[in-house]
Amino acid sequence: MAALVPVYGTTVRITSTGIELRLPNQIAVDRALLLYVLHLSEPYGHLSDVKLQQLCFLCELQTFAKGLKAFHFEFFRFAYGAFSKDLDNDLTSLRRKGRIENFTLSDQAKEEVIPLFLKAIDGVESHEKVKEIIDAVVSVYGPQDSGAITASVESVQLSTPQDPDSKIPIRDIVFHTTLLVPYRIEVQAEFTLAPTLLTKLNAALGYDSRPTIDAQSW
Repeated sequence: MAALVPVYGTTVRITSTGIELRLPNQIAVDRALLLYVLHLSEPYGHLSDVKLQQLCFLCELQTFAKGLKAFHFEFFRFAYGAFSKDLDNDLTSLRRKGRIENFTLSDQAKEEVIPLFLKAIDGVESHEKVKEIIDAVVSVYGPQDSGAITASVESVQLSTPQDPDSKIPIRDIVFHTTLLVPYRIEVQAEFTLAPTLLTKLNAALGYDSRPTIDAQSW
């Protein structure tokens, strides 16, 4: 299914044709961004899998709407809004590495990963824009409970190129339909890390510098 997804008045073209695994450097970026979203969400209290999935979905949509790529999560229509298996796998992996307990960052993640993430942003215009977008999304939707943020996601309307005038809200889309395929979306800039910083970040995340061949499953 191809679609146009309006996000804050902007439109992003999305297509679900094909499957492509994330690259090791993209997985490291995704895990760092995921920890950052969790870090920003802490002041708002209770977090759940459903709420986190919706937060990251909205962050990803908004960055694409601004011509930027940060997260590389593929999302599907699920029983509650949008769901990404890659996100779920990364969350499980970070818990096993001791960087997260439930949805709370460990002291090590706060003291090592977050500073490295912020260092990667400093002075890079596109990275700073990504941070601003994520900050804004979490500030708006972080205070909402799972039901409210899920309703916000399910109200997003999609339209196919074959019938662009007919928009379908996500809540009316068949379960398990692909909603977002990042690698097929063209952007002006992508959140990337220099090799030296990538090595340091992987170490802080609990992974060595070897290729992340098992990253898709744990």
